[in-house]
Amino acid sequence: MSIENMVEQIMNNLSSESLMRTRLNVGVPPCIDAGQVAFGAEALDSRLSGGLVRAALHEVYAGADLDATAAAAFALLLAWRANREKPIIWVREEANARLNGKPYGHGLNELGIPPDALLSVDAPNTIAALRAGADITRCGAVGAVIIEPFGKALALDLTASRRLALAAGQSGVMTLMLRAGVEPVPSAAQTRWRVASAPSMPLPANAPGHPAFDVMLLRHRGGIAGVEARLEWNRDRQSFDQAPLSGGVPSVAIGGAGQAVERRAA
Repeated sequence: MSIENMVEQIMNNLSSESLMRTRLNVGVPPCIDAGQVAFGAEALDSRLSGGLVRAALHEVYAGADLDATAAAAFALLLAWRANREKPIIWVREEANARLNGKPYGHGLNELGIPPDALLSVDAPNTIAALRAGADITRCGAVGAVIIEPFGKALALDLTASRRLALAAGQSGVMTLMLRAGVEPVPSAAQTRWRVASAPSMPLPANAPGHPAFDVMLLRHRGGIAGVEARLEWNRDRQSFDQAPLSGGVPSVAIGGAGQAVERRAA
């Protein structure tokens, strides 16, 4: 089954009560060790003992409402780092698409991500988004899954997060829960990050800098704590670099119409 057909099948069943009983027949065995996803920033990866567990659920929270697009960009880049050979599936509630727009092809190219590497699924509500996200996560044919509920998303409870964590553990697919405008709630996620936009360092001739993020690790099931970093995305290296925590200029935009992601000036 192709990725496109798989997504179409899931979308056709989003409103069906039988979806909870539907499981894609992809023949993916339990994943014992899918390795880690490194950020590429040596100091941060060292603090994390090599990076993030690939076969797990991770949460990305926007630091403030204005940081929503920065958090989305961070999640997308991390998903790209997880697996550049398979497509990224971004499952969003339709309300998010209406409010924030969709990723822009030229913006993705600026990041070094081919636009056809990203497939978007618009779900009518939170329950549909979580169900679709869980079914897609079970498919080892995808590189990573981003799930973006809208608002408080009361259906995203501890049970729902455990279901997603289990699916990621079985398939080896990194799963990222993207949240904005809400406070963290109990979950089964391996890690929880708070992300804010940050000023970037100037390039030669004072050109706009690389996309930059201030990130803080809020929770780690392995007990790691006190991790903060300013990261810049290096398109040429296709990785994050650790940057100084002072100075900088506004970076290039990495979104498009309705989804322009810009770093704020200091």
